[in-house]
Amino acid sequence: MLANRANDRDDRAMRDVKLTRGIMKNANGSCLAEFGDTRVLCTATIEDRAPAWRKGSGKGWLTAEYAMLPAAGNKRTRRETNGRNGRSMEIERLIGRSLRNVCDLNAMGGEVTMTIDCDVLQADGGTRTAAITGAWVAAYDAFEMWKTAGRIKTNPLFGQVAAISVGLVEGRLMLDLDYEEDSNAEIDMNVVMNAKGEIVEIQGTGEQVSFSRDRLNEFLDVAEEGIKVLLAAQKDVLGIE
Repeated sequence: MLANRANDRDDRAMRDVKLTRGIMKNANGSCLAEFGDTRVLCTATIEDRAPAWRKGSGKGWLTAEYAMLPAAGNKRTRRETNGRNGRSMEIERLIGRSLRNVCDLNAMGGEVTMTIDCDVLQADGGTRTAAITGAWVAAYDAFEMWKTAGRIKTNPLFGQVAAISVGLVEGRLMLDLDYEEDSNAEIDMNVVMNAKGEIVEIQGTGEQVSFSRDRLNEFLDVAEEGIKVLLAAQKDVLGIE
């Protein structure tokens, strides 16, 4: 039974969130995203190349890769050297879709590719939501570097994007689930939103019970409040209004 959340956190309260930019010397942009005990290192690299299918378009591309380090969880996981893990592929596609939703691919400075690398250093639930939130900061800094280098006139990111988890655990609606809560959730949902409060993507599953449209709306209301905290944290670390 989950009588109390870790650190006596309120059911609709976030874990401690910390975003640290410039964590990697050689990356064009980087951010360490910490949601409680979950830590994800996000880097952004821009290269003068484009996917083969993008040749001749004059447009840029943004993609993502995601992986967990072997000791990120409570049991060692094997490195993905002999084939990509299906879960990792699904998450990196989510990260890519989320960032492209707020990026003008026509304004990236030609046929270039930004690759967002998200490496989970420590996993305690919400790794994909931390990855998306930190990836936006890394991408912003990388594009600012690109602008300083004279490759673009304006930052192609025309809006913010962040993500948070929400779920029903033992009948209680909870925000920002840690691993224990996520493992016991009757309903588990990840929500991606932009700064306008518009939904970019919802991943929701009734693990043990189904849910009504009214309950879905309640989940989204709680998620939106959490995302507002993350959007503010992004602006704060970057020093932008």
